Amino acid sequence: MTAWERRDLAAARRVVVKVGSSSISGENVGRIASIVDALAAAHARGAQVVLVSSGAISTGMPFLSLDSRPTDLATQQAAAAVGQNVLIYRYQDSFDRYSIVAGQVLLTAGDLENPVHRSNAQRAMERLLGLRILPIVNENDTVATHEIRFGDNDRLAALVAQLIGADALVLLSDIDSLYTRPPEEPGAEPIDRIAAGDDLAGLEFGSVVVNSVGTGGAATKVSAARLAAASGIGVLVTSADLVDQALAGAEIGTWFAPHPAAVTSPVDTL
Repeated sequence: MTAWERRDLAAARRVVVKVGSSSISGENVGRIASIVDALAAAHARGAQVVLVSSGAISTGMPFLSLDSRPTDLATQQAAAAVGQNVLIYRYQDSFDRYSIVAGQVLLTAGDLENPVHRSNAQRAMERLLGLRILPIVNENDTVATHEIRFGDNDRLAALVAQLIGADALVLLSDIDSLYTRPPEEPGAEPIDRIAAGDDLAGLEFGSVVVNSVGTGGAATKVSAARLAAASGIGVLVTSADLVDQALAGAEIGTWFAPHPAAVTSPVDTL
């Protein structure tokens, strides 16, 4: 079988796109429209698209007169309850330009760990996609506790990609690719491709070192990308500003090649 490559994103049958809070809230709320433009273009060519979107808490903060992210769980949950409503409205308002209907799917880690709940979530997602509804997935921050959280939506996106058997996963960030060191430092080089089993020790994404115990943007994206790639799902890490190019199969970002033992040919999936 032919291994998935970055260019095959232009013909993906089913793709999951994840966007972070900083890309679509605060002063960047206007970016929702350009992200929707790219998702709508993929949807128009027949692809089944799932959006995993963070941002409920950050979107809700202004409505609770909060200047900074709350640290206590109850206020985080309250901000999420308000923000999720506003966030979905903003997405649907933008999707209306293309007559695309979005469907909200809120999950907790327990939903994907419990076999019965996982099966229910999978069935619901399959039905939404079959009806040409564009699911918007987020962690259910209103009921999730610190002990049962996914920890980050990069991991959630990888698990959703596995759940629905996606061909590809696109992780959007504020940085255009993975770098060998912080991009502002001399000698920093963008990393074009990471094959299954490649040693990533010492590599950095933004200003966060990638290692076996690291946390933050770099570690979570790399961990999520490798989780998905191990299941035969090609993963692209790039900037939210480049989402249209990403879904068109442009040679941008950092490509995590899917594990060859689990790969399905793009031709076979269309």
